[in-house]
Amino acid sequence: MLRRILRLPSPGGFSGLIVFALAAALFLGLGPVGLQAQQGGNVPGAAPGYNYEFWRAVRNGVQGNVSIPDKKAGVLVQSEGDNWRAVRNGPVSVIGGWALLGIIILLALFFLLRGRIRIDRGRGKRKITRFNALERGAHWLTAVSFLVLAFSGLNILYGRYVLKPLLGPELFASLSLLGKYLHIYLSFAFMTGLVLIFILWVKDNFPNRHDLEWIAEGGGLFTKGSHPPARKFNFGQKIIFWAVVLGGISISLSGLSLMFPFELPMFAKTFAVLNMLGLSLPSELSPVVEMQLAQIWHAIVALILIVIMIAHIYIGSIGMEGAFDAMGSGEVDENWAKEHHSVWVSEMKKKGAAKMKKAPAE
Repeated sequence: MLRRILRLPSPGGFSGLIVFALAAALFLGLGPVGLQAQQGGNVPGAAPGYNYEFWRAVRNGVQGNVSIPDKKAGVLVQSEGDNWRAVRNGPVSVIGGWALLGIIILLALFFLLRGRIRIDRGRGKRKITRFNALERGAHWLTAVSFLVLAFSGLNILYGRYVLKPLLGPELFASLSLLGKYLHIYLSFAFMTGLVLIFILWVKDNFPNRHDLEWIAEGGGLFTKGSHPPARKFNFGQKIIFWAVVLGGISISLSGLSLMFPFELPMFAKTFAVLNMLGLSLPSELSPVVEMQLAQIWHAIVALILIVIMIAHIYIGSIGMEGAFDAMGSGEVDENWAKEHHSVWVSEMKKKGAAKMKKAPAE
């Protein structure tokens, strides 16, 4: 620590002892006189007229005056940058990494213990239309853009530690540059898909009494032969829907703030609203602090959504037989629909809206 403060090279041999002795003498103040000077807030041996309070304020990020249009340049030392770096490279990266690894391990164990969730009655002779072309298009627009955003975003957070040693600096730099542009432009595709799925499905994602039965039976995920009733979307799917919509809105706003630096500050205003609920958050933030908070929040929400989507992809593919058909062809096996969305099937038949087709012979 002392060597870093003094900006000295790593000492060695006899010269190292001399450097250490000089450093210790400066640090200790060489006796009572030095201690008294330190207690007075002064640095021993400093030049006369040295303004200690001024430089202490500079180190703490005081805002000065500048003649150029960019008033942010009035802050000579932005101390919050240390906090931002510590949080980003510390809790966010570490906890996020363990969360990603943890969900993969958890799903692998679940698959080994439970196996693939099969259609108990087996595939039937008829199929029922579950999602039309517009709904599937909105889903895949959101899903594909999210996957690209997820991989390019993870590269920003972990790429230099994981990919760079494997690919080399040149290839890693080229892929990172491509990922940056994809991340920027495909974010608009994600936001478009977000709006579409909200408009198409919000009416079917409000809570109802069947959700309580679904929760009580654990969605039938842990017990064979257990099929709680559900409408078009069960409780688990509703959780995913609202996580994607609310998390997607939040990550889109923070992303726009990062995409247009210093133009869309939102944390100070958000904190002011939260303070009305009894909190005591800082409501006056510098433009740079706004950007740092936006980056941290963007990363946290993104990691949470990625963890949720890993589970969603699992259950919609290898985790459950017949589930992928819903977003693949849009037509699901009637037996699958009756087992997982029995109330929805009954409602569609009563309305005469269910489109039945004979399943192709295998």
